[in-house]
Amino acid sequence: MTIEIHKPELEALIQERMKTGAFQSVEDVLIQALKSSPSSEEGAPPVRKPKKNLAQFLLESPLRGSDLRLDRQKDYLRPIDL
Repeated sequence: MTIEIHKPELEALIQERMKTGAFQSVEDVLIQALKSSPSSEEGAPPVRKPKKNLAQFLLESPLRGSDLRLDRQKDYLRPIDL
């Protein structure tokens, strides 16, 4: 298998890691990167369904039932002298 790296900054990063002795070869870098990243089946974050509208979001909110008051208090206007 042949792998091409098209980004010079990525190649420089790999070369730097190999110079410091952290890795002996490019293959070692790839193995470590693949082992540390989650596979698509396990460890991937769950897919969240987008909410259809604000009302649905509020009905399904994790704060539902917490007696959180979201209504505004009435604004009392003060007289202004012009």
